[in-house]
Amino acid sequence: MILQASALSALKAFGQLIWVLLLFVIVLLLTLLTTRWIAKYQRGKTHNTNLRIVETLGVSAGGYIQIIEAGDVYLVIAVSKDHIEKLAELTKEQLKTTTVDAAGQKIDMGESFHDILDKVKQHLPKK
Repeated sequence: MILQASALSALKAFGQLIWVLLLFVIVLLLTLLTTRWIAKYQRGKTHNTNLRIVETLGVSAGGYIQIIEAGDVYLVIAVSKDHIEKLAELTKEQLKTTTVDAAGQKIDMGESFHDILDKVKQHLPKK
């Protein structure tokens, strides 16, 4: 009789564990769906084909220099906590299409992944 009661108690505890895990998974799924819905809502609200931030450079704790594409014109602006100022106006030809990696080497954005992987392999130590 005591053996049956302890087996029943263990089965009841296991059932509670499964129930709590199931509720946890349901809460995670609801959180995921809500986050995706909010992201779609915000993207639809802020999606604009005329304005796009091309590049941002942090120059201080609260200051940035940004290149913004406004239609066919590229504007260079300085953004601080309290102020935004136009610094220059660029054309598409004046923009550079290369970027610099963490080591300071220029990366051509037209390179294939295979070419980049070969460059990385050259810098790895040989075994």
